[in-house]
Amino acid sequence: MTGAFNGWTERAFDVLLRLEGDPPRESRENLRGERELYVRQPMIALLNDVADANPALDDFSVWGFRKESWWWQHQCAVIRIARQVEIGLRFDLDGLHLKAGWHYPDPGQVPRYRAAVTAEDSGAVLADLTDTLLEQGYEITGDLMKRVPRGLPADHPRACLLRHRSLLAVRPLAGDDIALTPAAVDHALKAAHELTPLLTWFGRHVAGSAPAPI
Repeated sequence: MTGAFNGWTERAFDVLLRLEGDPPRESRENLRGERELYVRQPMIALLNDVADANPALDDFSVWGFRKESWWWQHQCAVIRIARQVEIGLRFDLDGLHLKAGWHYPDPGQVPRYRAAVTAEDSGAVLADLTDTLLEQGYEITGDLMKRVPRGLPADHPRACLLRHRSLLAVRPLAGDDIALTPAAVDHALKAAHELTPLLTWFGRHVAGSAPAPI
């Protein structure tokens, strides 16, 4: 399947159903061709259409096959915005999911993040951005410490944000009713627009670069 994204088909869900549980390697290999055609190639087409509509989203990768069954049961992809600042997509039997933000930090990024959160201007902006995304139906998650980092007051007004060692906005992007149609492209573009302020904040204050406008 090549060219414009027309939606995943029922064949994609059939292949993923046959990959449920912990199928032996031989069974997975027997489905490799069908999975590539019906599951992975539509993700590539989706992201090509997204990049055509918004060239700032053209740095993407669509994962191939790995040893663990999980990677056969979920088709993952990532759009890189800045260093360790990304939009992640995942297609599986529940439809299309999205997570976006900053994770797997490089050395030095966590201290920069904490400095930006404690700074009055940039910290207040991040708090407003996460509040807005919560109102839009996103879950704010990531790698959280049990306590505020040592040396910072436990009652800091942005104590919750200071506990993060990564921060992601997560939500379902499209159920199977939408994933089966070209409308999934519009859903991805709308989400990227909603997430632009957060991704830009991380690019500027944590990755140390101003990403291209999304």
